[in-house]
Amino acid sequence: MAKILLEMRNITKTFPGVKALDNVNFQVEEGEIHALVGENGAGKSTLMNVLSGIYPYGTYEGDIVYNGNVCKFNTIKDSEKLGIVIIHQELALVPEMTIGENMYLGNERGHKFAIDWNKTYSEADKYLKMVGLSESSKTLVKDIGTGKQQLVEIAKALAKQAKLLILDEPTSSLNEEDSRALLDLMLSFKKQGMTMIIISHKLNEVSYVADTITVVRDGATIETIDNSGQEPVSEERIIKGMVGREMTNRFPKRENVPIGDKMLEVTDWTVHHPLYPERKVVDGVSMYVRKGEVVGIYGLMGAGRTELAMSIFGQTYGTNISGSMKIDGKPVKIRKGADDAIRHKIAYVTEDRKGNGLVLSQSIKVNTSLAHLDAISSHTVIDGDKEYAVAEEYRDKLKIKTPTVEQLVGNLSGGNQQKVLLAKWMFAEPDIMLLDEPTRGIDVGAKYEIYCIINDLAAAGKCVVMISSELPEVLGMSDRIYIMNEGKFVGEMKAEDATQENIMALILKSGRGE
Repeated sequence: MAKILLEMRNITKTFPGVKALDNVNFQVEEGEIHALVGENGAGKSTLMNVLSGIYPYGTYEGDIVYNGNVCKFNTIKDSEKLGIVIIHQELALVPEMTIGENMYLGNERGHKFAIDWNKTYSEADKYLKMVGLSESSKTLVKDIGTGKQQLVEIAKALAKQAKLLILDEPTSSLNEEDSRALLDLMLSFKKQGMTMIIISHKLNEVSYVADTITVVRDGATIETIDNSGQEPVSEERIIKGMVGREMTNRFPKRENVPIGDKMLEVTDWTVHHPLYPERKVVDGVSMYVRKGEVVGIYGLMGAGRTELAMSIFGQTYGTNISGSMKIDGKPVKIRKGADDAIRHKIAYVTEDRKGNGLVLSQSIKVNTSLAHLDAISSHTVIDGDKEYAVAEEYRDKLKIKTPTVEQLVGNLSGGNQQKVLLAKWMFAEPDIMLLDEPTRGIDVGAKYEIYCIINDLAAAGKCVVMISSELPEVLGMSDRIYIMNEGKFVGEMKAEDATQENIMALILKSGRGE
């Protein structure tokens, strides 16, 4: 019988007005990968924050038993001393510092009064190779993409000599190929004796990598499922535990909405890197989107999808941008800046809702109206009643779960934050919606609700561009799909003609220069 490495007994955690964890029991065996799944707001991250000392001893009820000893962690440093290391979904890196500096920040190599930089960078390079990153540890964090920054976080955790590694949505910023590589890396760590807890909404990944799956719902443990048999547990079985019901269709069917004329046309669009002007990140791209149409853009990490969307949205990314754009058949030249893009009825829903999309320290009410303040203002003075009414309208329309629109956005679950971000841009009344990873880091139930919102936007005659790293999502939601690789479109398909195999074949073929 395997040794129980971790036992959390009768954990109860209460915030003002909310019981986040209610008598939760959770066991992890030594050397296993244990998945923790549940809808947004179920209590998964709260439980891990209790374990890691982010919520210190005394702020919760119950016991943590690790390696046979009752632990009373007052800070995250206390848990790290025992080899319990947590990697959060939100990146905690300093953009202006190098990868190596970030990896050993607070855990410096060398003597008390002198950092050994040679040792710092050589050790950092070793861990970067372990997670599959070829970048030098002397590279600035701001010069690598979000997906690679996630891998740096994992390398940083490994450098702390983790014995129990907690990964909260570790693949949320990665495409399918890189996600699978990371999962295989986890399996190799398991062979070396490491124990891991993974929180993920990507249930295919959970089935692939986890030995055991614990389902949490409404702050309570519902069941623990053995996934060590020859046949992995089905996603449908996990979903039933998460939401308390069967979900037979992941992607809502769209009504037969007529697709209209071209709304957005981009021709020979080229964008250069802002730091390295000689490098093209978008190279001669041409595309169009019609009214009432959902167009997917799929590509591997670094393909240039986000750079394309942001350059269309008021040149908020890139330099030396060339090419032509038409909106509703008329040539337009959008000046640099989001304001002009908004005036041309373009909205961009960023992939980084917490960093660039929302003001977490402000309320739902304030965030909802941010992109269209003119509509609730008179002579630059905001009408508080109008602002409140607008927020209430979108709370009801998008089913945002909150007792009041005065709630701080930072206190909402990921799915509800994403709905607030969508509300912000829907209130701006755009004709063109650029959605960059619109369901990143949210659970299957919240994803379904976001998909319904996307369908409603199309039904209202909007043109929707959806960028996603989840190929099933692109296939399930799009009318047409553009395939992107190394800054170029390498294919275009109608949804009914597209499969995962032929899309990946196009990418791989273009990568070989054929």
